[in-house]
Amino acid sequence: MTKLSCIIRPEKLEAVKAALSRLGNCGMTVSQVVGCGAQRGWKEVYRGVETTINLLPKVKVEIVVKDDQVDQVVEAVCSAARTGEIGDGKIFIYPVANVIRIRTGEKGESAL
Repeated sequence: MTKLSCIIRPEKLEAVKAALSRLGNCGMTVSQVVGCGAQRGWKEVYRGVETTINLLPKVKVEIVVKDDQVDQVVEAVCSAARTGEIGDGKIFIYPVANVIRIRTGEKGESAL
């Protein structure tokens, strides 16, 4: 099993959810986050003091999928979230050792 941690633009969340739904993947965790990367933010003047706003709002979508679905899910997220501009986000891919469904005690892929 593999965990995908996708950092995307907030306005692309609905498109990513729709793309994942079309694949039949409905399990995900969504968090509002802030961060910076190549986008770097911008400078503002507030009451005569220049400040740099470099932590920009993003959305983190976390998905755990079977290993044979990783490429398909990555492609779906990339195509749905891509604008072609700096700040589109990143996908981090991690191996998952095990999953346990708390309600039933199921383990492994059957718990997904």
